Amino acid sequence: MPTELGSTQTSTMQRVGTPMRAPKTAELIAHHLRRQIVRGDLTPGETLPSEIQLMEQFGVSRPTLREAFRILEAESLIGVRRGARGGARILEPNPMVAARHVGLLLQLQGTTIEDVYEARMVTEPPCARLLAKARTEQDLADMRTLIEDLRTMLAAGFEKTPDPAEWSGITYRFHELIMQRCGNKTLAIQGAVLADIVEIHLQLSVAHAMTETEQPARFQKTVRSYSKLVDHIEKRDGDEAEAHWRRQMEGAKKYLFRFDQQNKPLVDLFG
Repeated sequence: MPTELGSTQTSTMQRVGTPMRAPKTAELIAHHLRRQIVRGDLTPGETLPSEIQLMEQFGVSRPTLREAFRILEAESLIGVRRGARGGARILEPNPMVAARHVGLLLQLQGTTIEDVYEARMVTEPPCARLLAKARTEQDLADMRTLIEDLRTMLAAGFEKTPDPAEWSGITYRFHELIMQRCGNKTLAIQGAVLADIVEIHLQLSVAHAMTETEQPARFQKTVRSYSKLVDHIEKRDGDEAEAHWRRQMEGAKKYLFRFDQQNKPLVDLFG
């Protein structure tokens, strides 16, 4: 019968000596190419050498090289065309790749719609402050273009208003600009990965709102609020931009959740 000390040593050895799988050759090749893409040594639109050249360079067979390609394709880092004129081409980074994985993870964890909105309300107002400090004339022009698009929809009259997808798409793009143009890349990507979740819920809420009698005033108020934010940003008044956008998002949340339970799981939204 082993002593207590012997049992402890055995337990420690089991933890330390956990079997480790050596990476496959295809994974090593994928890692090498991925690193070159991330470092900018391989740029979007650039075509990789032919399979024959890469096989010689890495000293591997065609099946091994193609397995490496499949790994990078699954990560949307390269696109591969088969045939005589085919080959592997470096793709533009796409936040939607991360968005799909994050969206699935949030659904698996039982995340609610309210949880997502709380995360946005923590990050977007500070982004408005950053944008006020870093904004360019192009940023102002792009935001005003979206506001004019919304005004055009309102001027046409709600009986002629396009489907809710158009209104929610423009308004979400306004939110997206705040995140993308604030100068912080981490926050910009964080906003992008939540895009599908936010836009789908916004579209459903707008569809409900368009059936209400007070809808024109409500939508006009939204446009005025957007314009006020742009005024603060133009003046580079970060304090007012952040405070105003926080009030806007708090008010919008109360209104939007009139049509949906706050604790609704994301899986129900996508289902």
